[in-house]
Amino acid sequence: MCVSRPRRFGKSTAADMLAAYYGRNEDTSVLFEKLKISQEQSYQKHLNKYDVIKINMQEFLSMSESVEDMLSILQMRLIKDLKSAYPEVVSSDRLIFAMQDVFAETKCQFVILIDEWDCLFREYKQDKEVQKKYLDFLRMWLKNKEYVALAYMTGILPIKKYGSHSALNMFSEYSMLNPREMAEFFGFTEKEVQELCSKYDRSFEETKAWYNGYELSVVEAQKLKVYAMYNPKSVVDAMLSGIFDNYWNQTETYEALKAYICMNFDGLKDSVIKILAGDRVQINTGTFSNDMTSFQSRDDILTLLVHLGYLSYHWPDKIVAIPNKEVSQEYVNAISTMDWNEVIHSVEASRKLL
Repeated sequence: MCVSRPRRFGKSTAADMLAAYYGRNEDTSVLFEKLKISQEQSYQKHLNKYDVIKINMQEFLSMSESVEDMLSILQMRLIKDLKSAYPEVVSSDRLIFAMQDVFAETKCQFVILIDEWDCLFREYKQDKEVQKKYLDFLRMWLKNKEYVALAYMTGILPIKKYGSHSALNMFSEYSMLNPREMAEFFGFTEKEVQELCSKYDRSFEETKAWYNGYELSVVEAQKLKVYAMYNPKSVVDAMLSGIFDNYWNQTETYEALKAYICMNFDGLKDSVIKILAGDRVQINTGTFSNDMTSFQSRDDILTLLVHLGYLSYHWPDKIVAIPNKEVSQEYVNAISTMDWNEVIHSVEASRKLL
């Protein structure tokens, strides 16, 4: 499965939690015994029953000079760990063979957790050959392998598409556009934010104006349910400091947003102006290729901004809007050096209404 969300939405924390739950190196039941999962029928069946491999792909990319170098370092590191854990079993220097040998000996499957899976697509935006090599590696390593109990990836972007087909079609995807059962599990729900505001004596209405606005929809018992999700980093910073400010964008740069909204696609500027004035705009997300370069229309740009967290997406109507005050400020920063006077006036007017 692959879960994609904007930065600072708790993806890495969730991966750490899964590693603690599935990993068999130590008894971690004390971490979960008071949580809802302990009431599930399958709780004991999976608790501490698997060998876990957890990877932050960004770390390997940062220490590499090329994708070939990255994949080589990654495989060497994993094989070294496998040989350390199973010195009598692992003799092969090929990752797939090494994992097959371990599984054949132990009959214990692997849970593979890959954080920042899409970092290569953000670093090598234009290099299609590099992207293909990376996807081919993941497919060969993970697809239809008996040693894999679960392959779980997180990132900002969904899995790359070629035409209408996913490059890794063995994954179920849970994105900002279609979060499915994962809608309420990344970010804070409104109920959780209300509880935090009560605990820290902060204004819920002010918190809502600054950090609410991401609408994630799921169909439950044939009924549509929409969760109002909050960026957890920003909420936590506001709770601890008592100051409602722009925290989320400290991990990004407004220059990236500026580059996208300045692209020369018919209707893009008009759509941005409408959105900044507080209106909603309908989009077609079906043509987006899940990368940061293959844009064919203004809809592809706006779909990318949904995945990056700069727009919220209302699924039933397929419409987008600026989610909150915090993100609105990021647009102000982006257009402040552009010759978009009418946009600036629209932003200022909409901010006064928030």
